[in-house]
Amino acid sequence: MPLSTISDQYPSRLLEEAVQSIASLPGVGRRSALRLALHLLRQPEENVRHFADSIVKMREETVYCRECMMISDEEICPICSDRTRDRRTVCVVENVRDVMSIEKTGQYHGLYHVLGGIISPINGVGPSDLSIAGLVRRVGELSSANPPSEVEVVLALSGDVEGETTSFYIFRQIEHFGVRVSSLARGLGFGDDLEYADELTLGRSIVNRQEFRP
Repeated sequence: MPLSTISDQYPSRLLEEAVQSIASLPGVGRRSALRLALHLLRQPEENVRHFADSIVKMREETVYCRECMMISDEEICPICSDRTRDRRTVCVVENVRDVMSIEKTGQYHGLYHVLGGIISPINGVGPSDLSIAGLVRRVGELSSANPPSEVEVVLALSGDVEGETTSFYIFRQIEHFGVRVSSLARGLGFGDDLEYADELTLGRSIVNRQEFRP
């Protein structure tokens, strides 16, 4: 039976349930979900079982680094445990994807702090919903262990209203430590997500970062 004739009428309840599950993923429509389900149905059983087990294992065993909140297999992520990184520089990002985007550029060699989102009153997200308190703690510890002028916090958040609001709030929370606070050079367009910036533009924005001015 052609795909077009079974998109809303499935010959199997199990197939329909699989399609519904796959279609629940972001960016996957029902037609694409059907193609993926039928593809999996044609694969050897051991391949599909490995596929399913790897997803379950990821969900059950992946943890968040207790220092930076990056996803990790261990209590401390590989970046935080890497003693060759510049441990006096902390790049603040919205999510894990931003860390991956910045790492691709090869232009940043410090540590990270993943907020887990940005302040968004319209969506009910306030400062207490993010890992800002942990960031303030880390900056305080760094400023105590090093001359504050040698500690840098890079605010690598989007340039839209919510990103700027979050950057301003963080700045107010840490400014009394006397550390350097910078932001990405505006090679990125207003409201651009780091995830979608090309590596060259993002790399230049990191290298040419500027003093944060609230």
